[in-house]
Amino acid sequence: MRLRTPLALLGAALLVLGVPPLLSAGDTDDGSKIPRLRFMVPNTPGGGYDVTARTAAKDAEDAGLSHGIEVFNMPGAGGTVGLARIAEDKGNGKLAMSMGLGVVGAARSNHSPKTLADTTPIARLTEEQDVVVVAKDSPYKTIDDLVTAWKKDPGKLPVGGGSAPGGPDHLAPMLMARAAGIEPKDVNYIPFDGGGELLASILGNKVAFGVSGVGEYLDQIKSGELRLLAVTGPERVPGLDGPTLMESGYEVNFTNWRGIVAPPGLDEDERGKLVDFFEQLHDSPEWKKSLKTNGWTDAFLAGDEFGDFLDAEDKRVVSVLKELGL
Repeated sequence: MRLRTPLALLGAALLVLGVPPLLSAGDTDDGSKIPRLRFMVPNTPGGGYDVTARTAAKDAEDAGLSHGIEVFNMPGAGGTVGLARIAEDKGNGKLAMSMGLGVVGAARSNHSPKTLADTTPIARLTEEQDVVVVAKDSPYKTIDDLVTAWKKDPGKLPVGGGSAPGGPDHLAPMLMARAAGIEPKDVNYIPFDGGGELLASILGNKVAFGVSGVGEYLDQIKSGELRLLAVTGPERVPGLDGPTLMESGYEVNFTNWRGIVAPPGLDEDERGKLVDFFEQLHDSPEWKKSLKTNGWTDAFLAGDEFGDFLDAEDKRVVSVLKELGL
């Protein structure tokens, strides 16, 4: 009790004198531009959006750009549950959502009442290839083994992806099917809410093969839990023993991307702080190291330019789905 009385008197005296009282560590920004920043992940833990958000949060703190960043998951409906949540939080400059092509596609395929037009575009961060993988005990040793079996009866070989129809993990195998002479509408595609959920089904042979971002399954591929059959982009991924679909004879050149959006209704100062935060993160040695570690390609694009890119991606998704008859 004797300790509390002097402290209470000191606090009262500080208030009377107009001196700011001591703050808790959670209330001070220590020079941070955006104290108490929160990253929403619109899918389950372990997926690409989750890995991106948690990597960005750690790198930002290690680089001294902020502290105490909270990362939380709000999965559902291919990312559109999180999209609805962020679209409703108008004017909140301390909330950002990790997202990508999957959310663009899910908003279309789910006829979401909220779209990315209801958010504030902040930055595109990365680009990466998808990988075509099977469990280590799968009978398919090569991409040709898989395609041969797939062509015989597409409906009996389910393919799993970590995104809703219209997202990257859906579009990549559909383009792959078309290139192999399989009607996309005949493909048995099973959507999962992120690569984390998909992984268990691949390992348990619940799906014949899976398609997801390279960064999500690097560890499992390197450890031998997953067998890499092919990558979907223009070049092989350094450090991985897997051909491109193109060099395997399938005319597919497809990459995914991930970025950050914020709630609508931000004033110029709030929006500018968020853009500046991610520009500084992009320039940090911590982030550059993470790009290499995760097999991500630097694809930074900020502010209005990213907004224009989102508009173009929405049109691209619609065009590709129509082209595939989906």
